Amino acid sequence: MSAQIKSKTRVRDKGEVFTNQREVNAMLDLVKQETERIDSRFLEPACGNGNFLIEILRRKLEVVKFRYKKSQWEYEKNALIAVMSIYGVDIMQDNIDECIKRLLNLFEDYYKSLFKKQIKTEYLEIVKFVLTKNILCGDALTMKTNEEQPIVFAEWSFVKGSLVQRRDFSYEQLLTKDKNGQQTLLGDFIEKPIKTYPLTHYLDLTKEK
Repeated sequence: MSAQIKSKTRVRDKGEVFTNQREVNAMLDLVKQETERIDSRFLEPACGNGNFLIEILRRKLEVVKFRYKKSQWEYEKNALIAVMSIYGVDIMQDNIDECIKRLLNLFEDYYKSLFKKQIKTEYLEIVKFVLTKNILCGDALTMKTNEEQPIVFAEWSFVKGSLVQRRDFSYEQLLTKDKNGQQTLLGDFIEKPIKTYPLTHYLDLTKEK
């Protein structure tokens, strides 16, 4: 499998390589049905600068566009659900910054192509906010941030129309074991969050503390 690198030093020190687009698509095609489910959750524990997450989001946004392009509200809601379902961890902060930027740029391109004169800048700020909570810098092996704090992800759920319920969970809580005792990543969110937030209108999410 071919891959790309940023530097030999990063490969040596961090084992960092980036999968090429052809291989990304081939691997995602193995779970094609899930990649086209708007709310299907994906976690990339070594996301790099986002090659897998970009393609997952692109596929989801294609579905959202096809289904909801005639209604801006329905599009905004479902496109946001697509973003809310994507998670990533990487040990390098520059990769995280680049990943978030790429995901946001892709999202903006789709949004602006459909609603040129009705763009809501506050909506794009919400998308960016969600990405900063879902794409995190840390070590997926130790399940801690670079500051030695537990990695914490947010679960987002639309309820009652425009209201969103946010619940925070530690990465460790989201690890499950298969029948062979091996750990698998990001099963269903469990019922004991670290923190539960009040129901909030999706355009007010950045006001949460």
